[in-house]
Amino acid sequence: MAENKQIDAGNIGIKYKINFPEYEFRTKTEGQRTLIFDRIRKKYIVLTPEEFVRQHLINYLVTEKGYPATLISVEAPLKYARMDKRSDLLINNNSGQPLMLVECKAPEVAITQKVFEQIAIYNLTIQAPYLMVTNGLQHYCLKAATSCFLKEVPEYEELNCAK
Repeated sequence: MAENKQIDAGNIGIKYKINFPEYEFRTKTEGQRTLIFDRIRKKYIVLTPEEFVRQHLINYLVTEKGYPATLISVEAPLKYARMDKRSDLLINNNSGQPLMLVECKAPEVAITQKVFEQIAIYNLTIQAPYLMVTNGLQHYCLKAATSCFLKEVPEYEELNCAK
């Protein structure tokens, strides 16, 4: 991945320091809010620091790592302890089964044990064999069953075949 650098959110002057290649995004302003186009949900979403990370990750996975956009779900609903939750990203295999669950945080949010516990709890319901957490600066990808960290974010075909 790219070195940590300031990346502009479109042409709107919002910059975050993240560790992703730079991508072009469609953005627009509504009142005081800046919106960014989500290529998966095919609609404009309020641009928050976490959303900025998520949109960069989506583009990275699709463009650089060969993840089919049609197999990525954004904010997929899940239930845990009778509470409604949403996963940031869920990548499925060609059969529609969960392959990787992803938790995105804003760049200023540290990736701590609590973040790993959050995604592990969500995965009790999803049962994805791989997990990923990122704040745009640090990216961790691991096998859920063994908690073994991968050296890098795998290509989709590697992930899909390695189950």
